[in-house]
Amino acid sequence: MTEADKVIKHLLSLSDKDKIEKAEYFGVKGGKIIGISAPDMRRIAKEIKINHPLALELWQKEYHEARMLATLIADKNQITSKQIDLWTKDFDNWAIVDGACYNLYRYTPFADEKVFQYCKSEKEYIRRTSFSLIAGLAIGLKKKPDKDFLEFLPLIEEYAFDERNFVWKAVNWALRQIGKRSLFLHPYALELSEKLSLSENPTHRKIGKDALRELSNPKTIARIKK
Repeated sequence: MTEADKVIKHLLSLSDKDKIEKAEYFGVKGGKIIGISAPDMRRIAKEIKINHPLALELWQKEYHEARMLATLIADKNQITSKQIDLWTKDFDNWAIVDGACYNLYRYTPFADEKVFQYCKSEKEYIRRTSFSLIAGLAIGLKKKPDKDFLEFLPLIEEYAFDERNFVWKAVNWALRQIGKRSLFLHPYALELSEKLSLSENPTHRKIGKDALRELSNPKTIARIKK
């Protein structure tokens, strides 16, 4: 039995039917869902520690949680651009997209490159990756220069037409997170939100109005620190 097989066996022992149903209710489909809470997944990852070879093995398994665990224990300094592309092609639900972006992709030197690469894809989950990654960068990389995020706003405007559920929501998320990142970025994101909200395109309006509602809220503005 390989180390990956042992991990799978442990994950299966924690399977929870209610959590499987909850995951499916929220649209986590594709592969096999074991049903394990996010805190438990992070606890398991903490016990394993960073183990890049094991992460690569786990990704090859059929289970959603095995792949999510892989994103938590993969080494950001060892994963290659090609490997990221291979994993991204396997994405089959919004949760693994967001997990990979938040847990791993945003910390790699390829993050910006992948934003501009994946938005061009016609595949729903790959395009979502681009905008989920923007949101993750805005939330988590405090040392990244604010001006870098101005390069992402034209992409948000360009792809705000995509009415597919898991794309437009990610585009909206990216716009809102850029706007909440800093007082420098806020007016740029607010201006784009206003522009989209006045568009004749219904998806533009939906994204723009939702972002405008949050970014113009005094409570939101008060929480922006710099």
